[in-house]
Amino acid sequence: MLKTPVSPQTSVDPPIRHSRESGNPSSLKEKTRQCVVVLDFGSQYSPLIVRRIRECGVYAELMPYDADEAAVRALNPRALVLSGGPASAYAPGAPHPQPHVWQAGLPILGICYGMQLMAQALGGSVEPAARREYGHAMIHAEHSTGIFADLAPDQDVWMSHGDHIAALPPGFQTLASSANSPIAAMGNAQGMIGIQFHPEVAHTPEGMAIMRNFLFEVCGLRGDWTPAAFIDEAVADIQAQVGDQRVILALSGGVDSTVAAALLHRAIGDRLINVFVDNGLLRLNEPDWVEKSLTSLGIPVRRVDARKRFLDALAGVTDPERKRRIIGETFIHVFEEEAQRHAPVDFLAQGTIYSDVIESRAPDSKAAARIKSHHNVGGLPDTMRLTLVEPLRKLFKDEVREVGEELGLSHELVWRHPFPGPGLAVRVLGAVTEEKLHIVRLADAILTEELRTASLYEKYWQVLAVLPDVQSVGVMGDERTYYHLVALRAIESQDAMTANWAHIPHDVLARISSRIVNEVPHVNRVVYDITNKPPATIEWE
Repeated sequence: MLKTPVSPQTSVDPPIRHSRESGNPSSLKEKTRQCVVVLDFGSQYSPLIVRRIRECGVYAELMPYDADEAAVRALNPRALVLSGGPASAYAPGAPHPQPHVWQAGLPILGICYGMQLMAQALGGSVEPAARREYGHAMIHAEHSTGIFADLAPDQDVWMSHGDHIAALPPGFQTLASSANSPIAAMGNAQGMIGIQFHPEVAHTPEGMAIMRNFLFEVCGLRGDWTPAAFIDEAVADIQAQVGDQRVILALSGGVDSTVAAALLHRAIGDRLINVFVDNGLLRLNEPDWVEKSLTSLGIPVRRVDARKRFLDALAGVTDPERKRRIIGETFIHVFEEEAQRHAPVDFLAQGTIYSDVIESRAPDSKAAARIKSHHNVGGLPDTMRLTLVEPLRKLFKDEVREVGEELGLSHELVWRHPFPGPGLAVRVLGAVTEEKLHIVRLADAILTEELRTASLYEKYWQVLAVLPDVQSVGVMGDERTYYHLVALRAIESQDAMTANWAHIPHDVLARISSRIVNEVPHVNRVVYDITNKPPATIEWE
């Protein structure tokens, strides 16, 4: 999360923005940027480590565990963090970092598996623990300095490991211990620190304080990565990448593409061509609302009616990954045609954000599995002619919102709930038809209207209505019905990487259900999804 500066220092540089196709130039102040590189060894918490560092006001970026030296050096890191992971450090074929990691002379924080890698690589030993330690544990810190500065000696932490450090590497000392882990934290005079617990999760109450201590007490970083600093450098990067050329923006009207539009407009002015494609997969009355909202901001919008084109392309398609690829390819074809209309245009801008990239596993995490491709990441055709510009590619959703507020966008625009790029196509399970889209569109409108009326809309990260490919028996007007089922979902989250299902009050749920059954044609049943992420994803497809 972008924060107010901790100290009045010079603004920190933002991330290097790059894409698979574009090879975007690095930041203009690359040599002075303060950055922490997090090496990913397959932990489900790896993106969360990045988030926590950013919440401290320090830029962090996730890289594959075996990133080569040139790739790491390109980010000019001031410190490294080794994530946890499911492997055992001593097992054949276990993931290990490149040797340059230990030779870089940088402060390193090894978390769980990262600590075990550190111990093994530097001359200590790792062995299976007598019993697995999972859940809450109490550690005792030996000193109230370094990562434990200004903290109580006894700390409640979250553990998740089956191995432990059996012997310290030369030059290291024990910093903390627990009943089951005699070496729960270790460190040396060069700023290499290993901790067996997870400071990045909320279950470690002082985890953020420990993370701040590593960044500021151990590494001496400034903590001045702010929305204003990001905007200044993003504008400079956009200008450096596109020069005096024109850019066409794929505008959906959601938070991400709207913030991207405002940022690009600041960078290149009227050389930005905002194209809003009405693909027939949007929410109720959304095309008109989007056009009006953006025009009122002084951002010109060209609206393209491509509803028939998208629905024809999706006819009979049931596989969700194929849906996403078809939608991504169709979008690109529409934008390439628009680029020809406004020729010469060589750049395509998108509102791609970090969670899109991570879930699509492209290209940041080699150890983590792909969850699903996003139409703007994994769904782009190989033959695409336009070069991508993705100024928000390294931001989490809450960071995008902070940048939007700094750019002066309205509260309503900035705090709209996320909406998937493929739109309602991934909320209609199975084949997409006009009738099914009409059903889910009306159900979604009722859900959001009732939550706004109850002043609950902004309490939740995202709400959605889903139309599963199933029908059920009901009784309406004393007659048997065999109609559709609508599933409702509301979740609470900070970044969409993990999420908890939301407890909508029963009376509100009852009103929503009653209205959907009475006002939406061919629906006789409403259910509520009470599954967290993980194991589920937020969207059903």
